Amino acid sequence: MRELRSKKDEYQKALAAFGQAVKEFRKGDFDKAAESFQGFIEKFPVEREIVDRAKAYLAIVQKRPKKEAAALKTFADHARAGVARINQRDLPGAVKVLEKALEFKENEGLVLYLLADAHVLMGETEASLDFLKKAVQKDRSFGVLAQNEPDFEPLWEDKKFLLVAKLA
Repeated sequence: MRELRSKKDEYQKALAAFGQAVKEFRKGDFDKAAESFQGFIEKFPVEREIVDRAKAYLAIVQKRPKKEAAALKTFADHARAGVARINQRDLPGAVKVLEKALEFKENEGLVLYLLADAHVLMGETEASLDFLKKAVQKDRSFGVLAQNEPDFEPLWEDKKFLLVAKLA
């Protein structure tokens, strides 16, 4: 009975480890997933069926071409990278890249709007409203965009947001 329980516990640990590796794979964290699959294969070799699956995932990860980070050189490079990072929900990374874009073009409306977007997604309402206000002062169309952008939905009923977006 004790041996059966031990095998069951070991199987549960194997499933949890495999599940974690798959989660990393699905998130797109391929380096971490590769480490996890490799570690799983080494730690649980007796779980042949799951090991076979882990090997298949590992082969996929290893065949993926390595992404080399493109050097961001221009304002446009930084702005595009900021949008991409917002879409990937790498919000701190987006803020960092967008702040760098402001060094090229201080008070650029689009970048200010994108910073407002990133901050609202991080739950930083005041910072978001500050950036949105500056963006709207540069170009009123950013207020209209914010009114229709689902990322700003948590603020749509906020009186400060309505004032900034010129809805009040």
